[in-house]
Amino acid sequence: MRQALSVERAFIICRYASSNSNNICIAERSISLLGLFKEVASMSSAAEIVDNLNTLKDIVIRHKSPEAPLAVGTALIEGQELPVFAKMVPNLHDLYKNACDGPELPFLIYNDERYSFTQSYGMAGALAQVLVEKYRIKKGDRVAICSRNNPQWCLAYMAITMVGAIVVPMNSLWQGSEILFGLQDSGSKLLFADQERIERLTPHLNELSIDIIAIKPDPNSKYPEFHDTITLAEQYAAFDPKQHPVAPDDDASIMYTSGSSGNPKGVLSSHRGILTSVYSWLFLKEINEILRPETYEPNPEFQLGILANVPFFHVTGSHVIFLTSVHQRRKIVMMYKWNPEQALALIEKERLSHLHGVPTMTWEVMNSPNFKSTDLRSLRVVQSGGAARPPEHLVMMKENFPELAVPGLGYGLTETNALGATITGPFYLARPASTGRACAPVTSICIKDEQGKELPSGEIGEICIKGPSVMKRYWNRPEDTAAALKDGWFHTGDLGYLDELGFLFIKDRAKDIVIRGGENIGCAEVEYALAEHPDVCEAAVFSIPDERLGEAVAASVMIKSESSVNEAELQAFLGDRIAKFKVPSIIWIQTEQLERLASGKIAKKHVRARCLETFSQGASASAS
Repeated sequence: MRQALSVERAFIICRYASSNSNNICIAERSISLLGLFKEVASMSSAAEIVDNLNTLKDIVIRHKSPEAPLAVGTALIEGQELPVFAKMVPNLHDLYKNACDGPELPFLIYNDERYSFTQSYGMAGALAQVLVEKYRIKKGDRVAICSRNNPQWCLAYMAITMVGAIVVPMNSLWQGSEILFGLQDSGSKLLFADQERIERLTPHLNELSIDIIAIKPDPNSKYPEFHDTITLAEQYAAFDPKQHPVAPDDDASIMYTSGSSGNPKGVLSSHRGILTSVYSWLFLKEINEILRPETYEPNPEFQLGILANVPFFHVTGSHVIFLTSVHQRRKIVMMYKWNPEQALALIEKERLSHLHGVPTMTWEVMNSPNFKSTDLRSLRVVQSGGAARPPEHLVMMKENFPELAVPGLGYGLTETNALGATITGPFYLARPASTGRACAPVTSICIKDEQGKELPSGEIGEICIKGPSVMKRYWNRPEDTAAALKDGWFHTGDLGYLDELGFLFIKDRAKDIVIRGGENIGCAEVEYALAEHPDVCEAAVFSIPDERLGEAVAASVMIKSESSVNEAELQAFLGDRIAKFKVPSIIWIQTEQLERLASGKIAKKHVRARCLETFSQGASASAS
């Protein structure tokens, strides 16, 4: 049995091991793992936590002063008076423009492509002018991007938002029918796409009326190439931002998030909402520098640099990695696809300071055969988001990164532009099972019951988030918007509690989703796809613990009694209909009806518990 076992799975196996004498060795291993909580929690005393919280409180108070660089004021947003960063730039264009101030530094790096901040701003401005003159894109029009990470993705995002259009970053793992849905739902007029995404969409083009600009196309592509399109700007006047005024609360992006009821929902955010995320990460950086000054170099040997190992279509990729790098003048080194050995090589070659991704990536880097031989002296920050990090990962991080400045974890959603709670440094060492406190200084978190009443500390309820980063609404979904946004609070669908010091602990999800390595997967969408198979009568899709990814997708399926369809055939069937990461890794097949509640609905919790028992018994067998 592998040594690094997730705590959740340890609990599950321990529970079932108690009823089976053959599972004693698994139970003992599970119990020993639970001791990790005590080991990690002892790294920082309760008194230190209180001292650090008092320091944090002082920092927040200082930033309410009008003279502070990250001063906090108030603004009326969607009828709610909310705290905001008073000196924040009004729109994304100004963020890009300000990055050109100071010495010239590299910005976007991908294989042999290297663009500085000034070059990137100039190319984005030229492309923006082409969007206006040739493609007649105007304020409020939707323009989509569907591509793997590359500099062209970033330049397209910049150009679209510079003219006041709404950028629609689409999941590059989607199949053709999913891309079609996103384009039709958003009403996009133009699409930036790489060759693989164009090929997936091609069978559906007769259902669309849309222009396409190709990123890294095949030589015989019929679509205009990205850089050739930029050169068209030579025949137009230079881009003038004064001709395209953009206010803080103007629409900026529609990002799709998998929900619990079928098709993904488009999340509409403003320029202020996105920029609030960027400025909040800057505030967090200052907090860490004050709490742990010995870990920061006033004159670092290397330029700040981050590995873009998370897709840009995620808020982590677009906000935490891309846009925050613009503000910090931090170079971005991109990967086509995640690979821990390549990641280590790039960190060493480019002298990167930041590694940010889902917890799985940190785990894979530490377990790589190349880890010990790689020069990681430039690395200062290793953080993650999108999924829970098992506490035993933190023990490994303390062993493998003893000089690390900021181990950390974050919790946020597409609907909140990645903001929610965050935990780093001494707080993380003291509360490894927590996702932290509300992101200071403009985000609030509370716990509410089913009637909307705020609950006291220690009581479990729905996690709700409030602040200027919260979405404006769901695109074309007024009923979903009304259900999620109430009195300015976004109801996440996640269940948890706040302790007496304000640390958030997530316990469960009210929404029917699986979080696989940071990817949100709506169970209903997978169930609908399974139902399309002629031999499937009904299906229940749910999560199972996964050591590497946190959670994996699984399904229990009832098939026709005369059918001989097997797991591999169902997985292949789904692979043609939904993105590969949504396909269940395990499918339990039966000819009997799935268990029912008194209402007649499938008793999914009972189905999942039964399958998990089978799962844990399989793990026991493999370990013996």
